[in-house]
Amino acid sequence: MKQISKLLVLAALALGYCLPNMNAQSEEIKNFLKLEDGQYFADRDSAYLDPYYGLKKLIYGNKRFAENKSISPRQTDADLKNNELGQSPFAVIIGCADSRVPNEIIFDQGVGDLFITRTAGQVMAEASYGTIEYAVVALDTRLIVVLGHESCGAVTAAVKRPENPPGHVVTLINAIKPAALRAEEMTESKDEMLDAAIRENVIEQVNLLRGLEPVMSRKYENGEILIVGAVYNLHTGKVEFIDDTITSLPGYKKYMAAR
Repeated sequence: MKQISKLLVLAALALGYCLPNMNAQSEEIKNFLKLEDGQYFADRDSAYLDPYYGLKKLIYGNKRFAENKSISPRQTDADLKNNELGQSPFAVIIGCADSRVPNEIIFDQGVGDLFITRTAGQVMAEASYGTIEYAVVALDTRLIVVLGHESCGAVTAAVKRPENPPGHVVTLINAIKPAALRAEEMTESKDEMLDAAIRENVIEQVNLLRGLEPVMSRKYENGEILIVGAVYNLHTGKVEFIDDTITSLPGYKKYMAAR
């Protein structure tokens, strides 16, 4: 069965189909998001009101970071004090607890911009769901990004599946295991397997949130919120949004149908 699955993947590649492209966003997606070459900035207020614009703001912020042009916005004492009475983050980031992936820094955002929940392998459970729903319902945040990263230790553990993992680590492994098993079917080498497992884990978590009842699924289906996935490259500093999580958005399907 495993050999058959590998042959099917190779056949699909030969016909021109491929795994999610993590090197660059497609031109069609760039047009859909109205990304501009040479642009590095997007307005903060518009990002809060429009999740598509918020996505563009994250992309531009990461572009600044990756090209060593970070401006570290809204990080002064005055910015801290201005947020004393409340918060209005324009994006929720569901990220890995890995210390090499500081969300505000890699997206070049400031105080009050991002509502962040982090666990190893960005594995979610009831407390995570409640945290995300709080941002959506109480703070009216409309953009949710599941952010994986290259060389993730939790995903590596799920790929290797060591015997008798310590304590509650097995909980993380079991949560990521389905993505790791799919990656095994899709790839030939161990290096490719880990990268594929990282992507598959993000995609699975995106789909989980899109179907999470009762809050997330209804708001997503009604177009009130966006839920997308991305992977951070530790070497380049770039965050690449997974094409499949954008082309599956209801808004993208409408965009393509109108073309």
